[in-house]
Amino acid sequence: MDCGTNSIRLLVADVNPATGELLELDRRMTIVRLGQDVDRTGRLAPEALERTFAACREYADVIRELGAATVRFVATSASRDASNRDEFVQGVVGILGVEPEVISGEREAEFSFMGATKELTGHDGFAEPYLVVDIGGGSTEFVVGDDRVRAARSVDIGCVRMTERHLVQDGAVTDPPSEAQIAAMRADIEAALDLAEESVPLREARTLVGLAGSVTTVSAIAQELPAYDSVRIHHSRVSRERVREITEWLLRSTHAERAAVPSMHPGRVDVIAAGALVLLSIMERTGAEEVVVSEHDILDGIAWSIT
Repeated sequence: MDCGTNSIRLLVADVNPATGELLELDRRMTIVRLGQDVDRTGRLAPEALERTFAACREYADVIRELGAATVRFVATSASRDASNRDEFVQGVVGILGVEPEVISGEREAEFSFMGATKELTGHDGFAEPYLVVDIGGGSTEFVVGDDRVRAARSVDIGCVRMTERHLVQDGAVTDPPSEAQIAAMRADIEAALDLAEESVPLREARTLVGLAGSVTTVSAIAQELPAYDSVRIHHSRVSRERVREITEWLLRSTHAERAAVPSMHPGRVDVIAAGALVLLSIMERTGAEEVVVSEHDILDGIAWSIT
């Protein structure tokens, strides 16, 4: 399990390290918004904790039904930042019987890189080195590597954090945001990219690989899918110009217009514009002409780490 700022996700799989195969038995995602207001208050909200615990109870049933031999629960950005994370830890232990590992952004980046690139290495069309970007709710991880991680950095420009910091007024998401709000968000993102570039050679990569819901949703929109389709999204390629068109539309659209997109998860409607802007900013900074979209990410890396 991977518990982030916006969602909690489960992967149950049979992993064969001898053959390098991962057979997926169940993969699911629930939007719980654990990081609700964490950037402002420094605490996990009671209602956010309850949403997360409800998802954990559902996942516990799946784990029992499928007979998983080993369970690993990784928690990322929101729980790193919260002063009351002990409440979160105790709740998870009570439901699942395992303690969540609150990992660093750098460790999160390593898991994401492993999950995203294991099946790319050695295949034509995916030139090394890779730059893997995992745009989460609270943070974005940057990893450059080939057969192993060469450099990694986590910075606080996730889609939920950017939305709450720049696009909320009087307790509601601005619909659509003003030019001043967009400019402030863009400046924040650019400053974070400066930080990332201090330790990660972002411009040296030959293949940009994008992970997580903001990126996969942009791909679904680019393909005009009638519904979210993981098979068609996985390893799709989206040009920088197409990402720019989609981002500009998202930033000037209303809640109703975004919600009407057939591939849009309801929990992403208010935060997708910020996530798309993060992706576009990364592509402009690195000069990447396209992004390779991966459905395999930190969950797959966590699964491989257990073997």
